[in-house]
Amino acid sequence: MEERSSKRIKPTMEEDPPGITHPSSSSQLNLPPSMNRPTVSLETQRINRLIHSSHYHSPSKPIYSDRFIPSRSGSNFDLFGLEPSPKKEDGPGSYASMLRTVLFGPETPEKRDVVTGFSPSGNIFRYKTETQRPVNSFPPFGCDEGPGVSRSPVKSPRNIPRSAYKVLDAPALQDDFYLNLVDWSAQNVLAVGLGSCVYLWNACSSKVTKLCDLGADESVCSVGWSLRGTHLAIGTSRGTIEIWDALRCRRIRRMGGHRRRVGALAWSSSVLSSGSRDKKILHRDIRSQEDHVSKLIGHRSEVCGLKWSHDNRELASGGNDNKLLVWNQHSTQPVLRYAEHTAAVKAIAWSPHLHGLLASGGGTADRCIRFWNTTTNTRLSCVDTNSQVCNLAWSKNVNELVSTHGYSQNQIIVWKYPTMSKLATLTGHTFRVLYLAVSPDGQTIVTGAGDETLRFWNVFPSPKSQSRESGIGASSLGRTTIR
Repeated sequence: MEERSSKRIKPTMEEDPPGITHPSSSSQLNLPPSMNRPTVSLETQRINRLIHSSHYHSPSKPIYSDRFIPSRSGSNFDLFGLEPSPKKEDGPGSYASMLRTVLFGPETPEKRDVVTGFSPSGNIFRYKTETQRPVNSFPPFGCDEGPGVSRSPVKSPRNIPRSAYKVLDAPALQDDFYLNLVDWSAQNVLAVGLGSCVYLWNACSSKVTKLCDLGADESVCSVGWSLRGTHLAIGTSRGTIEIWDALRCRRIRRMGGHRRRVGALAWSSSVLSSGSRDKKILHRDIRSQEDHVSKLIGHRSEVCGLKWSHDNRELASGGNDNKLLVWNQHSTQPVLRYAEHTAAVKAIAWSPHLHGLLASGGGTADRCIRFWNTTTNTRLSCVDTNSQVCNLAWSKNVNELVSTHGYSQNQIIVWKYPTMSKLATLTGHTFRVLYLAVSPDGQTIVTGAGDETLRFWNVFPSPKSQSRESGIGASSLGRTTIR
């Protein structure tokens, strides 16, 4: 039985096609007797092609691989600062050597050097001193961006015009450091004291209105708008204060209390504070029948600067005694005293951006702008301007401030806070720039000087667009008169 079975499964081999070779007899096929020789021959050829596909190539179809193996002969070794290896790439140590070079540099010691010791000049744990490309040459700093990638434009510094866009003649505008004769209302109306008269200039229509005339024996020493811009307070040389309804051009009240001229005024809601050459500060509630409701005594000379904080909780006063005093709402004595200035303190300004930040400027012998934190009673910084500081005003849109100056340069300076770098220096006045006011939109300032001119400057940006175009008629260039 076993012999018969052996004869039945005796293998039968066909002649292979030309070019097909067999490595051993283990690849021969065992064929059943029922299969004829032509059929076996065709099947055998197909199977042999599959088995020996590495030795057979179809003349019409390309052969694809299931993975990509890059060719090192086409690689750009210069990109990595490498030299093509002269050794055979198929060697077992070729890949390890190349990987070591890429990771640790071309001077990396071999393993045998590590065991036996290598020169300390190797670059492991050593800073690389040479640089192939500077950092700025790579995107987004450099110019090697790919197609479709645009560089972000560099923001250029704001351009502040160096000349006034409008000039108004202001005859009889006094050249007196201790007076405050210009103020700009929330209704966009400018009030100017000229001699014994007060004039109103509407910034929207450029219309000039004569509000009042005090007479030949009395002159205007200060003007100050209420917060809403409907009423104007006027301080006189006789120590009286008049309250005028600006819309109706009618005086509604006259108050006494001071014995000498009133050169400083400051509003806080319905309370009007006045500073005089008699060294006193009076609080007046215009709703009360009394001329004043409280009296503040602290200065030893004329009060020439007076400003309420933006929250109406603190009042700062400056005097010709070189002192800067801070009062609260209910005190009759100063809660803070600053004596660092060496000249009269007229320039006072509260920051609208930081609570308790106060700026003050000194006169000719001082020339400094000083900053104080009234919340912590801290002296912050000091800047020498090399010129008499006449006025200070903060921008309500950006953290900047402007100062006007007298002896000896008569200039206007825009500062960046807190670095106090100069953004612009403006010139045009030929006398001391004694008066300053800011437009209600916070973009434009007006300055007045003893040269009897009022000059309008675009110095601050708008809060959103950062543009310098003002809505008060900046296109109306030229020189006109205010009366």
